[in-house]
Amino acid sequence: MNTVATVTQKQLMDFLLNVAVVRPVFIWGAPGIGKSAIVQTFAEQVGLDCVSLLGSQLAPEDLIGVPQIMDGVSRFCPPRNIAREESYCLFLDELNACSHEVQKAFYSLIHERRIGEYYLPPGSIVVGAGNRAQDNAIVRPMSSALLNRMVHVHLRVSHRDWLEWAYENEIHQMIIDYIQNRPDHLWAQPPKHEEPFSSPRSWHMLSDALYEYRDMLNENIVEVLAYGCLTPAHATQFKAFFRQVHGDHNLNAILSGDQGWPERPEDRDILYFLSQSFRAHLIKELPPMHKKVSRSQGELVFRAKALLKQLTRINLELAQMVVADQDDGETLPNWFVVEVIRDLPRLARKENGNGKRA
Repeated sequence: MNTVATVTQKQLMDFLLNVAVVRPVFIWGAPGIGKSAIVQTFAEQVGLDCVSLLGSQLAPEDLIGVPQIMDGVSRFCPPRNIAREESYCLFLDELNACSHEVQKAFYSLIHERRIGEYYLPPGSIVVGAGNRAQDNAIVRPMSSALLNRMVHVHLRVSHRDWLEWAYENEIHQMIIDYIQNRPDHLWAQPPKHEEPFSSPRSWHMLSDALYEYRDMLNENIVEVLAYGCLTPAHATQFKAFFRQVHGDHNLNAILSGDQGWPERPEDRDILYFLSQSFRAHLIKELPPMHKKVSRSQGELVFRAKALLKQLTRINLELAQMVVADQDDGETLPNWFVVEVIRDLPRLARKENGNGKRA
């Protein structure tokens, strides 16, 4: 499905509170970004029990039930968890992963709020959710008849919303600090091959594992846990972040001039992490237009040029990486890049085949 407009976690909650109470809603989004948790929270807020059905594991009889003879005629009896007397929130997770036969069984449930002779109690709510084909998840095309029975909304990851949730739910402080430094690492596009990838869900799993180790955490344990939960590139940098936290180097101290870049060969992973964090800090703090640079931002520009000069001496490749366009879509302001290249021409690199700075 083509994505035109998207909502964050907070915006989705408002959307459900206003739309789902009157029409069935279908939530599109990548795996692990919190669709199920948001629906559960929504149900709690409107005072309803949430009954979840996993579409990828359903057969038609799991919805419509099996036929029974009553008073000489056959009658389909839906399962107990659906056929309730009190109103509830019915969450059809992975709806677009179920077979077409199961999808047919959903038609009357979504459109008429009915399964056979059973009608959902007044005040009940139906919400569906599913992954997208581009996320390499198990999906099947939904028929136009089923699509047209729901209001569709696309969920995107917001690091600000997630960090607020992380504080409220006591996510491990090291993870919170890391995502504050690298918000672009909260979620990564699922790979085409089989390997872990970063998502709000996987960071939550890593947090639980870190808590279990408590004071026994060391670099080797963090490495194993990170590579077991995250995109490999993110796991490498999280390990470096752990070393930084328990070592002598800190980006704020480097920015203030109290420390320099680490130069030992064995600190290469820390230098890489600090360089990426330095780039993310500049993207966050510098305005798109040069004329809007404040005094404090001007001081940051002056300090950044000095730090890039030092970094060039230590590792030219990492210094070039700081100013180059990357696959994350985040770029430094053009005016800043022009100033840096003018003062440090060694950082200039040829454009790649896509016309981007490389």
